[in-house]
Amino acid sequence: MQHRTVADLMTHTVVSARPGTTFKDIAGLLAEHDITAVPVLDPGGRPLGVVSEGDLLRKEAGQPDPAGLLLEPRPSSAERARAEATTAEGLMSAPAVTARPAWSVIEAARVMHDHGVKRLPVVDEADRLVGVISRSDLLRVFLRRDRAIREEIEHEILSATLGEPPSAVGVEVADGRVTLTGTLARSSLVPVLVRLCRSVDGVVDVEHDLGAELDDVPARART
Repeated sequence: MQHRTVADLMTHTVVSARPGTTFKDIAGLLAEHDITAVPVLDPGGRPLGVVSEGDLLRKEAGQPDPAGLLLEPRPSSAERARAEATTAEGLMSAPAVTARPAWSVIEAARVMHDHGVKRLPVVDEADRLVGVISRSDLLRVFLRRDRAIREEIEHEILSATLGEPPSAVGVEVADGRVTLTGTLARSSLVPVLVRLCRSVDGVVDVEHDLGAELDDVPARART
């Protein structure tokens, strides 16, 4: 089974900033390139942090309400310092949370979720920036055609991995949802097949009505 990696999905041409890039220049970069964040690089091309729209808006949110209707914000000293910053070095979220080109979609998605970020700078073995992967990039795996998903399950999973003839199992795929029917040689293969199908790029869900010629699962394992 061949899974798409971060290298397959990432944006290779990256708009970046330097520590001394000004607030206004960063805002201009975001608007000019229709992006929501830029990595901040050191002289060696290594990400130090990321400046996002949210980081820029922190300055606006920290201003007093002109109408005097809202309570004055009470930021911490660290938040105040970032709100008052005028260059990328002070504005950025640091250290940068990064990804590797060889990572799977699952690895990148988990890191984004765990750190609450929408994008990850991608770095090579020397920690130099080689791309950026975003949530929308990861979601591209779900644009995969149903026919391609079905063929991978039939040939790569059923035949090559499990040694089952494709004719033993009916595979239907509709909008990324897989339905499996038929009879496998052994009952222990049923959960294996379902798990492997769930791992196929583009699969949204897996349902099955599978039987087996031989029940080789011990009774205690079913309780």
